[in-house]
Amino acid sequence: MPISAIILAGGRATRMGGMDKGLVPFNQKPLIAHVVARLAPQVDEIIINANRETDAYKAFGYPVLQDEVADFAGPLAGMQLGLKHAQNDYLLTVPCDTPLLPLNLAKQLETALVQHNAEIAVAISDGNTHPVFCLCKRSVLPSLNDFLQQGGRKVSDWQKSLKYVNVDFSGCSDAFINLNTPEDIARLEAKLNHA
Repeated sequence: MPISAIILAGGRATRMGGMDKGLVPFNQKPLIAHVVARLAPQVDEIIINANRETDAYKAFGYPVLQDEVADFAGPLAGMQLGLKHAQNDYLLTVPCDTPLLPLNLAKQLETALVQHNAEIAVAISDGNTHPVFCLCKRSVLPSLNDFLQQGGRKVSDWQKSLKYVNVDFSGCSDAFINLNTPEDIARLEAKLNHA
């Protein structure tokens, strides 16, 4: 089934010294370039959600959308954008700072969503939930609109109000390492370059 994806790059990146996180170099390429390279073969459409540096993000050749909810509402604002603008009935969301995301992310989430007749499938690994790695049906948009209007901001609270399934990616925990600080980037580069 055709899947759209939105890469969430709309945050404040306060721990990156204010530099837009998706544009921070990792192994000589911006973080988001790694995400795009791994995501593109898995999906039929890519959208980028960014609130700053939009021209730099547009250079990757995909539509760039800014939050429609004021005050950096967090990942849910980006998910809302994706659900509104996706061309397909299924939306995959991923953050811009996970350069090792699974190459089978879309397929595994899709399989579970269909098997469980769920509205949303969320990645977990080694006992951790990764709420922004999820696949959902576009039909969940009204519930997200309501949740945001009521001031809800926590991704997992909204997800758990839906018909929900966890999908286990244990054994590839590095795939979900999100890089929040320059130290995180240096650590992961060192790990990969000495592997």
